Amino acid sequence: MTPQDRIGQPPGASLAETSLKPSMHGLGALLITLSCLSPSIGVFIVGSDVIKQAGTSVFLCFAAAALLGLAMAAVYGELAAAFPETGGEYTILGRALGPAWGLAALGLNLLGFSIAQSLSGLGVATYLGAVFPGLPATATAALLVLLVTGTAILNIRVGAWITGLFFAVEMLTLVMLAGLGFAHPHRSLAAAVLSPITLDTHGMLVPVALATAGAATAGAIYAFNGYGSVVFLGEELHEAPRRIAKVVFLALGVAVVTELAPVLGVLVGAPDLHALISASSPVQAFIAGAAGPWTARMMSLGIALAIFNAMIAVALMAGRQLYSTGRDRLWPTPVSRQLGRIHPKLGSPWVATLVMGAAALVGCFVDQRVLVLILGNGSVAMYIGLCVAVLVGRRSGATRNTGFRMPLFPLPPLAALCALLAVVWFDLHDRAGAKGLAATAVVVVGALLYHLLILRRQRSWAYRGPHAAREEIAELEG
Repeated sequence: MTPQDRIGQPPGASLAETSLKPSMHGLGALLITLSCLSPSIGVFIVGSDVIKQAGTSVFLCFAAAALLGLAMAAVYGELAAAFPETGGEYTILGRALGPAWGLAALGLNLLGFSIAQSLSGLGVATYLGAVFPGLPATATAALLVLLVTGTAILNIRVGAWITGLFFAVEMLTLVMLAGLGFAHPHRSLAAAVLSPITLDTHGMLVPVALATAGAATAGAIYAFNGYGSVVFLGEELHEAPRRIAKVVFLALGVAVVTELAPVLGVLVGAPDLHALISASSPVQAFIAGAAGPWTARMMSLGIALAIFNAMIAVALMAGRQLYSTGRDRLWPTPVSRQLGRIHPKLGSPWVATLVMGAAALVGCFVDQRVLVLILGNGSVAMYIGLCVAVLVGRRSGATRNTGFRMPLFPLPPLAALCALLAVVWFDLHDRAGAKGLAATAVVVVGALLYHLLILRRQRSWAYRGPHAAREEIAELEG
């Protein structure tokens, strides 16, 4: 058996083919992180869904999610600086809380990445439909998933430039949306924010119930989710322990500004709130009514490009997540070997990226509202795990070597935990939210059972960061 076989790599692979290399600085990592977060998805897809669910309380839901994001950014910053490995939350929770919880995080991430690709593809198809009427949504989404999967196999620096160019288009589109609303206001800021209304079962405008707004906040949390995804790039970021926390906070700050302003603009500028809330795609309906036909089509095209950009970034993250499991030999040996492959010329985890792309294809055939519910509650569960991980990591010393220490510890994780548990409570009292929680619970239980029944019986699986993998090869070859 060759040394490469021992770490789950294909026989004959050189060390250069078995590990990712630092090739990015902070700006490149920030651009990919922002593209993965995608303020456009937050506003145009998640925002539309929250409006349909909780009416004009969408701004308050987003604001609450942004405050939670500030606390969670501190949590992500400390943990990502301590464990800047491509495994992301799978590695973080596994090292801080134990392998079983790392597996639970992995289950949520693999499902979440697949669903995010599918949801984004369907979102692109929706907005392309405004430019090219009659475009088949499902087939278009599937084609886009194939296209972004191929793009994600390219060198990570090429991916950073591509996502950076598309992100500029995304920012322009969001500025135009905010401008459309504030240029022609139909109500004051106070009326738009402080008197939230929605539709009841009879189609009448009524005040938003607290439980409804609380449950909708789970979806709003996903609108900002992604500021911590730079952790998946930790092995490819120069001086990651020192730089990675700054990327997390910058990504969140940009997302908050570029999402809250357009959402508020829609509420202020919508001429008919009943028509807005009852529309199948509220934000798109607002654009069609507030802008002329030509402007609406151009904005729809820009939105489609922005969401497509997010798909590329998510594909980059997804492939690296799955690659890390192959390196750790989480699966049967033949499968782990293939998932742990790095392309010798492009330096990308090409097999793992292809597998995640195939999984995303399946999600293109699932109802979009179901996808949003699962994603939102999966994010809540992941955040709870990370809050516990940073508290335990400080106490046990697991994070003692982190390059960033959050201020005011332990206030940020404790405040975030209280807010997250409140969201869970609201979800339990909301029919749709309860279904999302149930789907999340199924994923977590399935991952824990995989660890209990399979992984505990085999000794080959272990967390293998990049340094551990190199040291093992050097030791065996020496």
